[in-house]
Amino acid sequence: MKFIDIIGYLAGALTTISFLPQVIQVWKTRSTKDLSIVMFLLFSLGLILWLIYGISVMQLPIILANGFTLLMASIIIVFKIIYK
Repeated sequence: MKFIDIIGYLAGALTTISFLPQVIQVWKTRSTKDLSIVMFLLFSLGLILWLIYGISVMQLPIILANGFTLLMASIIIVFKIIYK
């Protein structure tokens, strides 16, 4: 594994893990009042595009990071819709 790949995996892990506290907070409180649905929809669209890009260039760090972050952002969007 190349050093630059390690940086990619580390960057992806850190940015993905940064969403975990928000998902946990929403799960515990069942409150999404202060979260912007538009921001999460735009963010998710960006993640989808990054995922497509990562797949097209066959870069596993990009694929994994954006796939997991998209999953967490999707959970928040679902909670935003459910807990109106």
